[in-house]
Amino acid sequence: MARSVKRRTYDTATRREQSAATRTRILAVARQLIIDNGYRATTVAAIARAADVHVDTVYELAGRKPHLLRELIEQALSGVDHAVPGEHRAHVQAMRATPDPVEKLAIYASAMRHTHARLAPLFVALREASRTEPVAAEIWHEISERRAINMRKLVADLATTGRLRHGLTIDEGADIVWATNGPEIYLLLTDERGWTPDHYEAWIHDAWCRLLLDETEPPPTSPTLRSAQTLRWPGRSSVRAGETSAPE
Repeated sequence: MARSVKRRTYDTATRREQSAATRTRILAVARQLIIDNGYRATTVAAIARAADVHVDTVYELAGRKPHLLRELIEQALSGVDHAVPGEHRAHVQAMRATPDPVEKLAIYASAMRHTHARLAPLFVALREASRTEPVAAEIWHEISERRAINMRKLVADLATTGRLRHGLTIDEGADIVWATNGPEIYLLLTDERGWTPDHYEAWIHDAWCRLLLDETEPPPTSPTLRSAQTLRWPGRSSVRAGETSAPE
């Protein structure tokens, strides 16, 4: 009898591991298809074919397409293969541990640079899906509201340092961070304007310090940001920051 129980336990554990591996494969395939082809063009059938599983397996292990996309976004936000609550993420804990508001924003800028590299294409896909699918619209609204709440917590934490810009309310500061750290801006600057992720990180840190903190000494300009002081526009000569150029 004992041997039979051990065998059933082993079989159950094996099936669980196999299901987890299959689910991971489905999510990886779905992510690539959605990024390559867009949300609407990516069908559950296409995901099943690429993952070499039956369509029913996709529904059983990953859910309908909007829920699958939500899981991909949660993973992108967390940086691991499962969702992690915001307060448990390493960068949030590091920000709370330092009393320096400039350092807090530097930690956050670095975290957003790496998060957006994973998240931005999926976030755009969710926004696209929200226009036609009610379930996706609910997910979009939920994640947007959660971002807004988290931004308010971030600015409230900055306020405890006594360095929040004079006259700036926590709600207004939260809206500033919410708007400027959106994946759309990351994609515009890195995909459309050719910025490197390092350049984006240095710029967003500098911008947040200027927009959110008091008028004490600004953070030292990083080598990345200094090297980006020369702005290059397609078809035009270089324009150094502070100079003017005739409009096109």
